Amino acid sequence: MNRAVTKDPVLVFDGDCAFCTACVAVAERYLRQTLASGGWDAVAYRSADLAELDARASGRGEVSRERAEREVLWVTPGGRVYGGAQAVARLLMRSGGAPAWLGGLLALAPVRPVAALAYRWVAANRYRLPGGTRACALASRQPRP
Repeated sequence: MNRAVTKDPVLVFDGDCAFCTACVAVAERYLRQTLASGGWDAVAYRSADLAELDARASGRGEVSRERAEREVLWVTPGGRVYGGAQAVARLLMRSGGAPAWLGGLLALAPVRPVAALAYRWVAANRYRLPGGTRACALASRQPRP
């Protein structure tokens, strides 16, 4: 993400995984079209300026390559960082309408552990899901240069 800090949140995702990339494409197509959406950017972590995004989060190391390889990240302009299911919840809430209700549900304290468990299952099995390939799982196990 070679641009100045924006006023919009940034969704950082794994750009190598076909399933993850397809999910972001669907989000960009359908969730950006709602009238309530305040805007957001999506960037593959390999293309993102992770140091800039971490600086936005006060340089606490919350935005790192290791974390971005493990889970999707939602970085707010104010420096809050959400990962995994809570990143998805924030994206949905930002979109407004029915998706916002679902995002709000995922963010509720009693639901968060279940959402996190479901997210981890999907992340571990994404190569078996539509759009995913065996390469997703193999790539996530390879050491990065």
